[in-house]
Amino acid sequence: MSTAPWSPCPPPVREPISSEHFHRAVNVNDEDLLVRILQGGNVKVDVPNKFGFTALMVAAQKGYSRLVKILISNGTDVNLKNGSGKDSLMLACYAGHLDVVKCLRRHGASWETRDLGGCTALHWAADGGHCDVIEWMIQDGCEVDVTDTGSSWTPLMRVSAVSGNQKAASLLIEAGADVNVKDKDGKTPLMVAVLNNHEELVQLLLEKGADASVKNEFGKGVLEMARVFDRQNVVSLLEETKRKESKYLRSRRCFLSADPGAASLRRPSDAEQNVTVRPER
Repeated sequence: MSTAPWSPCPPPVREPISSEHFHRAVNVNDEDLLVRILQGGNVKVDVPNKFGFTALMVAAQKGYSRLVKILISNGTDVNLKNGSGKDSLMLACYAGHLDVVKCLRRHGASWETRDLGGCTALHWAADGGHCDVIEWMIQDGCEVDVTDTGSSWTPLMRVSAVSGNQKAASLLIEAGADVNVKDKDGKTPLMVAVLNNHEELVQLLLEKGADASVKNEFGKGVLEMARVFDRQNVVSLLEETKRKESKYLRSRRCFLSADPGAASLRRPSDAEQNVTVRPER
């Protein structure tokens, strides 16, 4: 019985390169594959993934600085936004990738861009709590008291709400952030820190001149808020601060009544005007 000869095998058919391959290369930080795909010219560099993120957004968020440079050199738009209005710069700032932040800034990314909640890159850096990023942003001219369009929160208020990071707060305050700024409901950074039980940040804000006597739009003060939310350590701190301030004012009135001319000779120092103590544990 004769057998038929084997038919020749057809040449292998290569799967066409798709945007899925492109985004997979970025996700796994595969530089060689990314370059080959871009050189093939079959995929647009700014095609979004299924979540609405461009390759640059993903690389920036993950801190893949070499991929960021490759994508930029291939014409990616650094100012594109995802569905929530965030751009690559915001994502890098939140994640704390300073080298990526610097690269994006060199190629035209803006500090003034806002997401759908009206937040800027500095708001997101404040949420991330990465002090090296915040410090560099300030040095690069980022506005420290910019408010979002939803609640009128500044980056300092975001620190007071989210992380309570003292160093981040200090950087913002030293750069000119207003410790007594109010949001649309009349809350101050001190109130927000109290509500979120950031005790050490409360201490810092008081030392930096936060006014504990201010009321919000509903007539509530910071001490009342602390009591309502059972922030016992904060209550102790605020009450002791109030006693110290009252004692100072009484002694000053006695001093001035004994020597009325002294008022024109001496003004209280900043330290005297903002006397604070830590509560006993």
